[in-house]
Amino acid sequence: MILTPKEIGWKYSTLEAKGWLGLKEYQVRGEKSIKRHFILVYCAYTFILWHKLTGGLRRRWANKPLNTFSEALEAFRTAVSYRFVEWLNHNRDVFIAYKATLGLIWA
Repeated sequence: MILTPKEIGWKYSTLEAKGWLGLKEYQVRGEKSIKRHFILVYCAYTFILWHKLTGGLRRRWANKPLNTFSEALEAFRTAVSYRFVEWLNHNRDVFIAYKATLGLIWA
């Protein structure tokens, strides 16, 4: 199959746009699935941006200003990691039982 310059440009610009949207590794199975993905991405972006603008993330999870979305996202990941570890410390038996149902041993 021989591609024209126009087809090559379309293919590579589409791949680049997928990378910008965070869809580089995402395989679209249908229109409904891509819409669901976009809704989740927009909700997550809005949630983190809202926390960044209201100062909620900085008050508890950062000792410096969160000037960029990436910095706010890192503070959010820190919060989630902290809360997971805290939950795990209090619910170790639940986590071990869950891993056992998967055939794994939590040592």
